[in-house]
Amino acid sequence: MADPYSELGVAKGANEKEIKSAYRKLAKELHPDKNKDNPEASERFSNVTKAYDLLMDKEKRAQFDRGEIDAEGNPTAPFGFGGGSGGTYSQGGGQQFDFGNGGADFGDIFEGLFGGGSSPFGGRQRSAPPPKGANVNYRLKVEFVAAATLDKQRITLEDGKSIDLSLPKGVEEGTQMRLTGKGRQGPGGNGDAIITVHIKPHPFYERDGNNVRLELPISLKEAVEGAKVKVPTVDGPVMVTIPAGSDSGKTLRLKGRGFTPRTGSRGDELVTLMITLPENDEALKEFVKDWKSEDNLRSSMGV
Repeated sequence: MADPYSELGVAKGANEKEIKSAYRKLAKELHPDKNKDNPEASERFSNVTKAYDLLMDKEKRAQFDRGEIDAEGNPTAPFGFGGGSGGTYSQGGGQQFDFGNGGADFGDIFEGLFGGGSSPFGGRQRSAPPPKGANVNYRLKVEFVAAATLDKQRITLEDGKSIDLSLPKGVEEGTQMRLTGKGRQGPGGNGDAIITVHIKPHPFYERDGNNVRLELPISLKEAVEGAKVKVPTVDGPVMVTIPAGSDSGKTLRLKGRGFTPRTGSRGDELVTLMITLPENDEALKEFVKDWKSEDNLRSSMGV
């Protein structure tokens, strides 16, 4: 990969939103699951992911723009070295979460550059450090409920070892987690493992920001008379009171039953009531046959 900007098809001055949008579009097109017989697409997917990861890291992007590191994140020369934070993983939005401390110690390099030596610049000239091994990309499929409740996820790495990952707050489709040193071996140390999260769709939950939406079927009797019914949530079923005289479309709010954002309180579950009538119920047909209502339910629509 020569240039992360051209790899993603964005301008050098692109903002985070533009970079994220370009990455998602390309990742969807090039994902290995959709291109099993196209190794070139798989390689491009890897390059696109590397480009996205570099550009969403403000420090590394600045180093690349200054020519201090190349597109792989390696120093371009002894005078263009770039530091790196050890033990981190990052989200799609560029936020980093530390697993531990690390990074290169440049004290001896500065000593060589500005101390005595045979270099024409007045210091000992040092060769660029050996490159690290390649990063390894993983696709982690997470159940909808697990993403909402931040359940730990087990993943098996390329070396056969399994680890339990804690999902970060604010996890969403496309969130990336970086495991430093869990990639392939190289002369300068191991590369990283880059894990892209994919949240599986749910048969009856939908995500709305940090909220979870649910359409709840209720009977006509429950709607008219009111009732206490059991309602599913991502944390398990709870009893909810249906107010008497509820219409289809009425929404009840269950506090704190949604997704957990990076900052602030947890979202809610929004339960939309849907009156469901039985098919070919003769008793119900007989009940409404002579029922007359003076209300014009569609008057607000001008009809």
